[in-house]
Amino acid sequence: MAPTPQPLTAERILEATEEVLRRHGPAKATVVDVARALGVSHGSVYRHFRTKAALREAVTKRWLDRTSESLSGIVAGDGNGDGGRDPETRLRDWFSALFAAKRRKAGDDPELFATYMVLTEENGDAVGEHIADLVGQLRRIVQAGVDAGAFAADDPETTARALFHASRRFHDPRYAPEWEQPGTEDDFRAVMDLLLRGLRA
Repeated sequence: MAPTPQPLTAERILEATEEVLRRHGPAKATVVDVARALGVSHGSVYRHFRTKAALREAVTKRWLDRTSESLSGIVAGDGNGDGGRDPETRLRDWFSALFAAKRRKAGDDPELFATYMVLTEENGDAVGEHIADLVGQLRRIVQAGVDAGAFAADDPETTARALFHASRRFHDPRYAPEWEQPGTEDDFRAVMDLLLRGLRA
């Protein structure tokens, strides 16, 4: 008896789209290629994503959301099952995890990383939401530090944005070519030390 085919879901389409983008690149990948990879008609794909642009935006958002989700446990203070970590440690761990995640994406699958750099240029809304989410996570850590008397910040939202922008070299994909250069880890630690010194109450 033939196996029952899997239902066509948005998640399956996004997984297939990622593979098609990896294989063909953003300039040549089409909805027809995605449909062919799934063994369905392109009309079936359009029932989930009304346009090619909507599909590309959804796959970009999914890629960016993976980073946000991987950091959320640190924000809550339970990244390692340790709810008692102080805000300074959480802040340092959060930036370390963000830097590691971005470096992993750039180094482990450079073709797909380059593809997503093109897609993020196309999808400013998805990128804006991603940055807002990351700054929101930082704001919660800063607020926890203020509440604990560890950080001095009159406006945690403004402080979070300043921290994000001050550390840009270690998470903005435009700096990816520098991430594996000698001394980058030392530079990262020095920037973190400086930022934390400035935050301490």
